[in-house]
Amino acid sequence: MQIDDSRPIWAQLVDEFRRRIAVGHWHPGDKIPAVRELALELGVNPNTVQKSLAEVDRLGLTTTERTAGRFVTQDVSAIRAARAALAATTADGFAAAATGLGMSLDEATRLLEQRWNARKDDQ
Repeated sequence: MQIDDSRPIWAQLVDEFRRRIAVGHWHPGDKIPAVRELALELGVNPNTVQKSLAEVDRLGLTTTERTAGRFVTQDVSAIRAARAALAATTADGFAAAATGLGMSLDEATRLLEQRWNARKDDQ
């Protein structure tokens, strides 16, 4: 993960943890690595990781069991909603860039479809 100096680190970690859950890197019911382990992996302060994970808990994507640790929610609809929210953010960025380039909706749609199909061909 690349840290962006223009945003608070804890908020970037929230996005990263949401992404890990949304794409299935962390599956429903999986135990989340310990705060210290994540802090070492990401090169950040453990307190920052803890703050980020508390926010992911608040978002309903993880749950904390006092003696057992933190786990990914088993609520698949919450995970689908997180995936949709992340995709919407990406789509917003694409839409802003395309309109900024003066593209019409039809042009942007064709471009997206071409890129989508090119990715499928690469897989």
